[in-house]
Order: sequence, then structure tokens, then C-alpha cells
Amino acid sequence: QVQLVESGGGLVQTGGSLRLSCTASGRTFSSYVMGWFRQVPGKEREFVANINWSAGTTTYADSVKGRFTISRDNAKNTGYLQMNSLKPEDTAVYYCAAGRHGQGYADWGQGTQVTVSS
Repeated sequence: QVQLVESGGGLVQTGGSLRLSCTASGRTFSSYVMGWFRQVPGKEREFVANINWSAGTTTYADSVKGRFTISRDNAKNTGYLQMNSLKPEDTAVYYCAAGRHGQGYADWGQGTQVTVSS
């Protein structure tokens, strides 16, 4: 099992930026994929981005392409989600998740609130 701790959420104005962090512990992370998801009350959890931990390859939802960047620091076992040009519709609780490549996301963080004011 992997323990995930997120940080970096907060309140920002439209057009602003935030960087979320997700620090993993408990296992060697080399064969994992880390993903970011977000959820608004009353709606389903939505995929935002993911990164293959060893290869560094990334995937993004169309709604965040060109604005968000996912990255990782192997030495710190920490993943990041840099969010630029934020919009009110980006307001949500953001979760990081991890799972072995091809096996889905087995472990989830507690979530961090991101609020973008108009």
C-alpha cells in the first residue's frame, strides 16, 4: 500500500496559479502511475492528469491541456500538479492517486480544496 499526502490547495483569483504536491511513502514508486483527479459536490470524480513514474510520460484531460502540468521528483517521491490560468470551473477537491501501471488506482490521498474566485 502507498500512503499519499497532498498539499498546496487554497483560494486563488481567476487567472492565478497554484501548485499541488503529493508525497508518497510506503513503497518503491518506480512501477507506479500517479494521477490527479478532482471532484465537485454532486458530480463524479473527474480525471485531470497522470504521469508514469519511471518513464515520465504524461496524459491530460482536454479541459486542462495547456494550463496544467504534472511532474514528479524521484528523489523526493513527490508528484506535482502546476495549475496556471485557473478558471472558476477548476474549483474542486483535488485528489492524487497511485497504482501499478495497468492496474488502476488503488491508493488515494485525502484531497485538497482548490477554489478559484471570479
